[in-house]
Amino acid sequence: MIVLRIVSAFLMTVVAAGPSAAQDRRLPTSPAELRLSYAPIVQRAQPAVVNVYAGKTVQNRNPLLDDPIFRRFFGVPGQQPEQMQRSLGSGVMVDPSGLVVTNNHVIEGADQVKISLADKREFEAEIVLKDSRTDLAVLRIKDAREKFITLDFANSDELQVGDVVLAMGNPFGVGQTVTHGIVSALARTKVGITDYQFFIQTDAAINPGNSGGALVDMAGRLVGINTAIFSRSGGSQGIGFAIPANMVRVVVASAKSGGKAVKRPWLGAKLQAVTPEIAETLGLKLPNGALVANVAPNSPAARAGLRLSDLIVAVEGQTIEDPNAFDYRFATRQLGGTAQIDVQRAGRIVRLTVPLETAPDTNRDEIVLTARSPFQGAKVANISPAVADELNLDSQIEGVVVVDLAEGGTAASVGFQKGDVILAVNNQKIGKTSDLDRVSKATSRLWRIVVVRGGQQINVTLGG
Repeated sequence: MIVLRIVSAFLMTVVAAGPSAAQDRRLPTSPAELRLSYAPIVQRAQPAVVNVYAGKTVQNRNPLLDDPIFRRFFGVPGQQPEQMQRSLGSGVMVDPSGLVVTNNHVIEGADQVKISLADKREFEAEIVLKDSRTDLAVLRIKDAREKFITLDFANSDELQVGDVVLAMGNPFGVGQTVTHGIVSALARTKVGITDYQFFIQTDAAINPGNSGGALVDMAGRLVGINTAIFSRSGGSQGIGFAIPANMVRVVVASAKSGGKAVKRPWLGAKLQAVTPEIAETLGLKLPNGALVANVAPNSPAARAGLRLSDLIVAVEGQTIEDPNAFDYRFATRQLGGTAQIDVQRAGRIVRLTVPLETAPDTNRDEIVLTARSPFQGAKVANISPAVADELNLDSQIEGVVVVDLAEGGTAASVGFQKGDVILAVNNQKIGKTSDLDRVSKATSRLWRIVVVRGGQQINVTLGG
């Protein structure tokens, strides 16, 4: 299966949406009804659909400069010319003050961002919040002096397979375009694009240029943000994926509250999928649910009474088929309240009340390592419950984790990845970021590094 984020080096697109309440569903009763038009919905939604222009300045470096013989005989020229890489995506106006939601990959690494409205006016924009876990970002128009037309959020949980939806955007840069189709499937969890996999699938034509676009229902409301397509050719093959509006709403709410990161409820338990073999062992008819593999001490899960080997089967009455479905259902609950979780334990259903609170984020102590070493250019942090939750790490693991990598830095070039946990360097235990900072400043011809990646311990030896 090939899943592509619907972005090209030059293009990306957006779509629009509106209010919330279940759609009326009925079959046409006459030939006249078959000639009904979507035009009123499009006219209402179009002003809230924008283009997002992102620019990134890069050094136009000649690869021959990496050859020492070339440098020796031809010399090293002075400052290389800079080049501006540009991409085009789309966004949806979600607040009259000028807040726009789009895909994170549309603006990732951008030095400058512009918003173009449907009436061709352009505005400078700033990035308010980026959330790589959902592939969403929120922008704000700078120095806004007017109230902008917006789209309202639908309750995406009310969508049904077969509902008619519209996709609005700028595919291939041809100009604002509307396509229509149906909701082909719901709760797609095996797409592999973001941490929160719970996508709306649609056959409305979505192509490169539609990234950050919106999926609109027949009431003109935003039901999803288009983010990827299944394609073997790079073009639309009738399988597109959108982030549900209920998740988009959470990210936008965090941006409105002034946060630089999205605040979500923290369970404090590690979950695993139920395989057919596990289902047979548990005496289940179907391999559904999320199996509790670990519970962190003093976490909301522990205080609610969740136990090892409990099988989570529902959240607030909504069936849970796998851990991805649980993550989505739990993450879209409002902080400050509680969630009712049904678990199967010893052959019976037990209902637990879990407090909805954020993970503790104490002593993160993020630093960027600059000393000449294999770690140069890596941003690292101590592992707090919040960091472990953000990077999907075992909450019990100790060490220092890579949270970001500078493009072109040594750490990125030698193969470190975001989420790598550094346990030891040259036989010295790494317990906090200051330990790694100190070790990285030492002169060494060989670097023996112990790393945990994806739950597996790796021993690495690098030359100095």
